[in-house]
Amino acid sequence: MSLVGFFSDPVYDEFDRLFDEAFSRRTGTPGGNTQVARQNGNTAPRAFRPTIDVHEDKEKNVVTATIELPGLKKEDVNIDVHNNVLTVSGETKQSEERSEGGYVVKERRYGKFSRSLPVPQGIKPEEIKAALDNGVLTVTYPRTSPEQAPKKIAVE
Repeated sequence: MSLVGFFSDPVYDEFDRLFDEAFSRRTGTPGGNTQVARQNGNTAPRAFRPTIDVHEDKEKNVVTATIELPGLKKEDVNIDVHNNVLTVSGETKQSEERSEGGYVVKERRYGKFSRSLPVPQGIKPEEIKAALDNGVLTVTYPRTSPEQAPKKIAVE
């Protein structure tokens, strides 16, 4: 099972941005002119969309997905498997306050996120392992199930 092409790519992120801008201009949604916002120094992210790195190890028959979730605790993260799709979802609630030159700066980021990746058919939920350490979620699962592994047939 190949995972190439399933995950986000910087090129697709740029397409997403372009479509978001076009749609918001057409519908008159506030915040549609991100070019002006960028010129004024507003570089705040539109939404929290964690990045995923996936590595397949054919020799060990393991897939490892690393998902960056800065500032989140394991209580804020949900992992579900349904119809051979593993979904990592949750909610981020971050708030920061600091003083700069006599001004108080308050920055907040709230929002829900969800990222999904395919799981090979036949993988049982108990074979999927997950750990969250320093804002990095690591999910590992078998690349193929024992039933799908190639079997040699002896010639008599």
